[in-house]
Amino acid sequence: MSSQNREFFSKVCNSAMLNPFSEERLDSDAEAVGATGAGPEFSHMPGLLDKIERRLAETERLPHGGWRGLEASDAELVEGALLFLVFHRHANALDEYIQAQSERAGAPLPAECGAAIFADLRRRGFAVARAERCVAMFFQLRRAYRFISSGLLGESDSMRKLRVNLWNAIFTGNLRLYLDTLWNRMDDFSILLLGETGTGKGAAATAIGRSNYIPFSSHRAAFTENFNDAFLSINLSEFSESLIESELFGHVKGAFTGAIGDHEGIFARCSRHGAIFLDEIGDVSERIQIKLLQVLQQRLFSPVGGHARLRFGGRLVAATNQDLDRRRAEGKFRNDFYYRLSSSRIPVPSLRRRLAENPGELSLLLGEIVRRLAGAANPSLARAVEERLTQDLPHGYCWPGNVRELEQAARSVIVTGHYHGEALGRDVPSVPVVPSVASAPSSAADDDATRRALAGELSLAELETWYCRRLHARLGSYRDVAARLGIDWRTARRMIGN
Repeated sequence: MSSQNREFFSKVCNSAMLNPFSEERLDSDAEAVGATGAGPEFSHMPGLLDKIERRLAETERLPHGGWRGLEASDAELVEGALLFLVFHRHANALDEYIQAQSERAGAPLPAECGAAIFADLRRRGFAVARAERCVAMFFQLRRAYRFISSGLLGESDSMRKLRVNLWNAIFTGNLRLYLDTLWNRMDDFSILLLGETGTGKGAAATAIGRSNYIPFSSHRAAFTENFNDAFLSINLSEFSESLIESELFGHVKGAFTGAIGDHEGIFARCSRHGAIFLDEIGDVSERIQIKLLQVLQQRLFSPVGGHARLRFGGRLVAATNQDLDRRRAEGKFRNDFYYRLSSSRIPVPSLRRRLAENPGELSLLLGEIVRRLAGAANPSLARAVEERLTQDLPHGYCWPGNVRELEQAARSVIVTGHYHGEALGRDVPSVPVVPSVASAPSSAADDDATRRALAGELSLAELETWYCRRLHARLGSYRDVAARLGIDWRTARRMIGN
């Protein structure tokens, strides 16, 4: 193989292994095609694919069996470029199938796109098992890209980073390692999403949960599962302590008063290639934390009142708006559970942070919200909603309810013509950095904390607690404290710690 082709195929293979949401990937694609700059997202792809096609045709004309007769390292480069080409040539068909399947529950739809990719790979000399696995991998890659890009809009730096982190959580930070070794072992890597209420943790979890590896059967010309049904979710805060265990692990008839029949919990309903999303994990008791820890360590569980040992084969994604570091320090969240739960910890940014980084993000989000509400893109309505919000809300409104509040604000403007926001998010006068001792009840502990704060002896967490408690003593409510600090009242309550 010529040195020029070797260098080109090496660049293509390098691009294929990069995170598609990273700037490095766009630069790499541009370099491979010979462009001077990255340009818009994947704008160089058509030219790159045509160039790969021409170079592959050259290798097919090589003597001694074409590219398969090359040295192993060169043959691996050509094969990588070939797979890159096949994947992107069938990308639109995969997208159409994903869209059709997204709208339907139950048995997976026949996958003509998968059969076409399988036939293409077989014509190019791939063995049946290898071709099936490549089809499944292409399907996973395309789902992950689609669900992350469409479900988590935003051009702020923090949202770009979030998309990069979500891709890495699905495929690890080393796609080659994933493809070679970890593709069927990711159930051992749990994910913890951290962020305020309403930031979009559920959307992030959905993107992960609907992007698990699902095998392809060439005999049936179908994938073995519907990715919609493979993703299950539960909000733990909706259930009392006495019911959470049953909802998680199920129960047998007669296990407790009111158990008139067997009940299958969410862990039993999760398939081998599925994922479970446990929302509000920071609120569960230590008893439930211990049981969940045992499931993650042993992959086994029993229904309440039963003796059967059932196996959990899926992946666990959890989320919380709690400050888990604080709860761990207070002894309310177990360290061993925290470490086992968080193979990957992903922060989901607040709306106020996103808008601080990129004010234009408000227009982008409102355009998508209005599109969903109206059933089609409606730029004029989106502009009208934004104009009304600008008039009704004070400058610097901090959106304490985050994206969820923004969605409700758009509905309110469309229905009533106005939205005046939450009191927590409105501008209020600032308070002194150190409130006077006379402004709040004093104690020896308060005086000592104040002395240590002024002396610079408190840690950041201790300083936050001290300041929030002083504000609470002075203002009298969590909501008033939250309004002064521009945070959610539940966050203020956690910081105050009483």
